[in-house]
Amino acid sequence: MSRITNAPTRRQRRRRRLAQAKGFYGNRSRTFRQATEAVDRAMSLSYAHRKKKKGDFRGLWIVRLSAACRSHEISYSRFIEGLTKAGVELNRKMLSEIAIHDAEGFAALVALARSKATDPKAAAK
Repeated sequence: MSRITNAPTRRQRRRRRLAQAKGFYGNRSRTFRQATEAVDRAMSLSYAHRKKKKGDFRGLWIVRLSAACRSHEISYSRFIEGLTKAGVELNRKMLSEIAIHDAEGFAALVALARSKATDPKAAAK
């Protein structure tokens, strides 16, 4: 019976891992151990940041909406409250796109939100 070694599989595994580390700085792209650690960390961070990206974009849309609302002299929270009470089911991404590309449409949404939102001075009394 012939002797079976693990050499081809091992070589393929090492070659694959070093290929994944291509473009990394210094020994992180040349030595197997450091490349393995670097690739594992990169994969872990890329997974986490794909999740984080969703919240980052939501924050960006809120900042854009807040700026657009301030130019129409209404607060972001009052604007969202008014839209919710009016039954408008546009998400923040779409609202931010409308604010950027369709000024008249956004002004109409602000007017609708302003009519449905509670007056803070009346609520305080």
